[in-house]
Amino acid sequence: MDKLLVTGGAGFIGSNLVDRLIGIGYEVVVVDNLLTGNKKNVNSKAIFYKEDVRNLEGLDKIFEKEKPRYVFHLAAGYLVQSLENPQRDAEINIIGTINVIELCLKHKVKRIVYSNSGGASYGEPLEIPLKEDHPINPLTPYGASKYAGEMYLYMYNKNQGLDYVSLRYSNIYGPRQNPKLEGGVISVFLKAFLENEKPIMRSDGTPTRDYAYVGDVVEANILAMKKGKPRGYHVATGIETSVVEIYKIMKEVLGKEIGYTLGSPRVGDPQRAVFDITSIKQDLGWKPKTSLREGIKLTAEWMKEELK
Repeated sequence: MDKLLVTGGAGFIGSNLVDRLIGIGYEVVVVDNLLTGNKKNVNSKAIFYKEDVRNLEGLDKIFEKEKPRYVFHLAAGYLVQSLENPQRDAEINIIGTINVIELCLKHKVKRIVYSNSGGASYGEPLEIPLKEDHPINPLTPYGASKYAGEMYLYMYNKNQGLDYVSLRYSNIYGPRQNPKLEGGVISVFLKAFLENEKPIMRSDGTPTRDYAYVGDVVEANILAMKKGKPRGYHVATGIETSVVEIYKIMKEVLGKEIGYTLGSPRVGDPQRAVFDITSIKQDLGWKPKTSLREGIKLTAEWMKEELK
């Protein structure tokens, strides 16, 4: 089996991906600086390096020693932090991505699978559902820097033949999402529910999003290793769900009537977001399998154990 390298493999999506890859027989190398990732998330069978993607020399030594065949690049800053420190966000998401690309070329990696953000890159939608050719109008440093990474992949593909697939995520949720970091409404609300506190809606409850379960996202990454063209693909459900609907599902799943409070909207948040997934269905043969209700139930079960 090919050896695989996962940057950000101690994080939310990355660690779930590592578990699945190891489960199907791959040897996996994890690179993570543990800035937002957690060492306890790293599979005990993975080869772990505490390293930063901004450190080209340190990263080069890992590539030289491990010789990965495929690379999954998930290491990134996060949206809330990008508003506070756009310089660091650009260093991680742009310089870090260039470093990974350069090393993939130098060490003859077969393909890089890049984790991009869908909603953060497009800004306020001009059409619903969003298609991959929608204009790029980011409203946050994170959205700008993540899309810049995809543009570098495109450029290196055209100029030097780098093979890649970029996965543009909708709102991803599931076990190991840190409510303090990613700011995902499902993890934030679940934590409040389980601690018998009223969740804070940073809106009037009407904004909509497209929520995809992390297990389905992991499968999209695995398919992208061998399928798909050098381009961006939406990883989403194509289902539009409001914040109020999320709250109602949680009430039913957890059997709690707890109420909520209204807070201030977050900078750069569009009113609506839902993604067209025709391309990924056709080219990768991927489609979401986990319903929102089932995904929330699975996430709640994980969080209950975490909060013990």
